[in-house]
Amino acid sequence: MDRPTALRPLRYVRLPGHGPEDVIADPHGRILTGVADGRILRLAGLTEPEAPPRVETLTRTGGRPLGLELLPDGDLLICDAERGLLRADLGTGSVRVLVDEVAGERLRFASNAVAAPDGSVFFTVSSRRHPLQNWIGDIVEDTRTGRLLRLGPGAATPEVVLEGLRFANGLALSADGTFLILAETSAYRLTRYWLTGPRAGRSEPFAENLPGMPDNLWRSGPGGPVWVALAGARVPPLDVLHRAAPAVRRAAARAAVRAPFRPTGTIGVLAVDDDGRVVHHLARRHSRFRMVTSACTTAGRLVLGSLWEPGVAVCALPTDG
Repeated sequence: MDRPTALRPLRYVRLPGHGPEDVIADPHGRILTGVADGRILRLAGLTEPEAPPRVETLTRTGGRPLGLELLPDGDLLICDAERGLLRADLGTGSVRVLVDEVAGERLRFASNAVAAPDGSVFFTVSSRRHPLQNWIGDIVEDTRTGRLLRLGPGAATPEVVLEGLRFANGLALSADGTFLILAETSAYRLTRYWLTGPRAGRSEPFAENLPGMPDNLWRSGPGGPVWVALAGARVPPLDVLHRAAPAVRRAAARAAVRAPFRPTGTIGVLAVDDDGRVVHHLARRHSRFRMVTSACTTAGRLVLGSLWEPGVAVCALPTDG
């Protein structure tokens, strides 16, 4: 992979809430995000450097919102780590639960969702063993209990379409709607899941050996690339640990959960096309904004979200396309 381009921060915006884990842009260029106390916030004016942003609360989930997806009718899909897959009417603020269990097992750690052209909703579960507050335990243990699930149009219960994923995370739809792109955080890779054609229902590597751990994904319009947040840099000792016996990994995970955690100051973002080629690699060392878990674009700027930070960062977009 080529040397990265410098990630240039332009503005840091502190929010009235902590941990804007996923950031997405609506058709008006406003940013939607969920924070730790369960609120869904809408941010306007982020790209106006002289004016404070306008922040409004759209709804509350009653849990911990993570991945967000705007639907064509204006409703919002929400993956809530505590309550499951939700749907919110942003006009009234009402929230209803779409899925809170799978085959009798409580759904926890729902991570990201995307709506397919046929009306299906695909969503990921990062771990069946560790809850959100112990996410680092799953990364260390490499449990491979992540899932991709599908809720069909009008269905009451979801089906499991992929299992054994290594911390399943962000989702994005291809420009032509023929496949999904899925982030496997612990594997440093993106996986393709075919929706149509002769390979429908099959998965295959899409982009491997990434320079960091992929988290949320976001497509910048039908013809734009998919932006990939890199939540952490590669850690060579972790790669070695993942090849150890399960008992060793479990012991290391228990220690990691108890130990204090602070993310590194190295952050990064990728943009990939629908052939899996990296078209942009942006990185910054010694950053004060840490643990980038999402990225989206609006008004010619790149907006970063973070599970760790009490705000969002606004950065410059590359000038070469």
